[in-house]
Amino acid sequence: MSAVVKPQSGTPPALRPSPAALNAAAASFAALTDRLDYLGPEDIEQVRRAYRFADEAHLGQLRNSGEPYITHPIAVAAQCAEWKLDAQALMAALLHDAIEDCGVTKSELIERFGAPVAELVDGLTKLDKLRFNTREENQAESFRKMLLAMARDVRVILVKLADRTHNMRTLDDAPREKWARISRETLEIYAPIAHRLGLNQTYRELQDLSFRHLRPWRYAVLSKAVAKARGRRRDLIQKVQQEVETGFSAAGMSVRIAGREKTLYSIYRKMDEKHLSFAQVTDIYGFRLIVPSVIACYTGLGILHQMYKPLPGKFKDHIAIAKLNGYQSLHTTLVGPSGVNVEFQLRTEAMHVVAESGVAAHWLYKAAEPAAATSERLGAKWLQSLLDIQDETRDAAEFWDHVKVDLFPDAVYVFTPKSQIMALPRGATVVDFAYAIHSNIGDHTSAARINGDQVPLRTELKNGDVVEIITAPVSTPNPAWLGFVRTGRARSKIRHYLKTLAHAESEGLGEKLLAQALRAEGLGKLPDDDAEHQALWEKLLRFTGNRTRSELLTDIGLGKRIASIVAKRLMALLAERGEKPDALMLSRERFTAHEGVSQGAVTLDGSENSSVRFALCCRPIPGDAIVGYLGHGEGLVVHTDECGVGQRLRYKDSERFFAVEWADDPVRTFETGVVITVRNDKGVLARVAATLADAEADITHVEMADETPQDSTDLRFVIAVRDRTHLDAVLRAARRTSSVLAAARTVPAP
Repeated sequence: MSAVVKPQSGTPPALRPSPAALNAAAASFAALTDRLDYLGPEDIEQVRRAYRFADEAHLGQLRNSGEPYITHPIAVAAQCAEWKLDAQALMAALLHDAIEDCGVTKSELIERFGAPVAELVDGLTKLDKLRFNTREENQAESFRKMLLAMARDVRVILVKLADRTHNMRTLDDAPREKWARISRETLEIYAPIAHRLGLNQTYRELQDLSFRHLRPWRYAVLSKAVAKARGRRRDLIQKVQQEVETGFSAAGMSVRIAGREKTLYSIYRKMDEKHLSFAQVTDIYGFRLIVPSVIACYTGLGILHQMYKPLPGKFKDHIAIAKLNGYQSLHTTLVGPSGVNVEFQLRTEAMHVVAESGVAAHWLYKAAEPAAATSERLGAKWLQSLLDIQDETRDAAEFWDHVKVDLFPDAVYVFTPKSQIMALPRGATVVDFAYAIHSNIGDHTSAARINGDQVPLRTELKNGDVVEIITAPVSTPNPAWLGFVRTGRARSKIRHYLKTLAHAESEGLGEKLLAQALRAEGLGKLPDDDAEHQALWEKLLRFTGNRTRSELLTDIGLGKRIASIVAKRLMALLAERGEKPDALMLSRERFTAHEGVSQGAVTLDGSENSSVRFALCCRPIPGDAIVGYLGHGEGLVVHTDECGVGQRLRYKDSERFFAVEWADDPVRTFETGVVITVRNDKGVLARVAATLADAEADITHVEMADETPQDSTDLRFVIAVRDRTHLDAVLRAARRTSSVLAAARTVPAP
């Protein structure tokens, strides 16, 4: 929407206003006044004050088109006025670029216009003044700031969408090289947000404007095709409209009929996704029927179904089950005259306002239902979920990654065992459902039933499913869940749990490593974290650059700090206090120290989870001679003593190696690789698998040689065994199996 007034072509040149006069008219408050008739005199005066301030702040600035810059804030405020937003939102629309482009401070806005307006403007301001490593990092942090401001006050995103809509309408004036980036950002971010909040008119316009600038040639071709089709089908549309009006009149029901045309972008997307030609897209045109009441919607549906035959499976009741963004209508597709399919949508006036304007309907339409109930239906749950995700996700890029998955417009509707209906994004799984109910249920999910049948946790939900979650106190989130969950809430809760768990385990490992490093320096145990040793720990933390003792121990466990260096510094600080190392312990540790390894051994029993990893290059198991490598930020990685990868790392980075040893009674099984050479007989794979199972070895992976059939072939298994003794028994059993020529453990590469 351009606020620039163009002269009438019939005006004589001598009487036409000059370009300067036209720009002055567009930049004046009069361009906005006519739209503010819904505000009181005091509110209009407040908006006028904001206009004067913005006009002065942007004085001398021009847009790419050559117009005064103030024409842009006025156009944004005019769009907000169409949504009947309040005076504070209109003031924020006029001032939205003041902080970013004019050097105005937030405190100055608070002083002049009050805190609410200043907060709105601040929520709309990008973080360009901060230093970021990449454009993507800056963009992610700016989006996070905007979305969190939006979660607190939805007017932020309404002003932002009005701003983006005007920028897209005037994108022709911007340099051509910026078109693709701005259009793609609009299509991937702002249009889905508009849809999520029910602003369908804005959603459709942003999609079409983005399409026009991203794919100009395709847009032009489709535009001509739709115009031709419109001309060919004019008679058909008029005939259907007359028949519907006659049918409703005969039934004594008032109805307002409006034509509905599919947008060019949605036509293009349907052709692209379903590989259709333009002629095969049958639902380009349709009708909206606005009727007086909800009952009239269903009565009207009966009238339509008496007039035309409905297409099976093409009826949707979005009144009984509203969409996630609050949209309500009845949809039905009927076989009209000449066998042409025609879609009808039936809704009330209130539903129509919500369908077109979503959250903006809160200001546009003062319905009988309270505003709180309206806002709850119109996406407030999603806005609240942004705050929940933020609580667990401090990284901006990760936060944005979580939010993007929640911008899918389609939804499935499922039921709890108590018949409560829940809406989730299409493709959502049982785990998404569990986290949607409550994070505690999600964290302790162990199994699930759909319609009474037990199903895997990765099962995708379908419309109408009745889902029951089975929990267990010992169950915890599995990292594999991140591979299939679809909602930002589930993803952020799982990641938060795993990070917290990894942090706690890394702290425990760091404490063990530092204690062992101190033993090598002649100190029996870590100094306590008490008042007596507070000054000692503070000095050590200043040396390492950590804020807390817990953070230091976690960094040691993750390999970000080397325990031996921290231990030497700690001993130096203790020496300053007059404390001396234990000479007997010092000589014993040095005498028994493992060659090439800097500290004593860490005992492993398999319960260490994420803080200790067993290297995939050599897959160590109890009974193997092993060493531990403290990788940078990845915790302790365990290799077998003869592993070539481990030996190269030790040569390059010996101070990061620690002696590790197996506990007497490991608490779980460990994976290792075996290769079994067999004759290519019928059923040999099944026989070998059965033998391994009988020997109590779990098969976790199997692969066969990818080559032309020969007399013999190698079967490569990854199996879980208790220790080397168990592995030897498994290999002996495999060698006794018919058709097996040889069986051995996989040897790591040198």
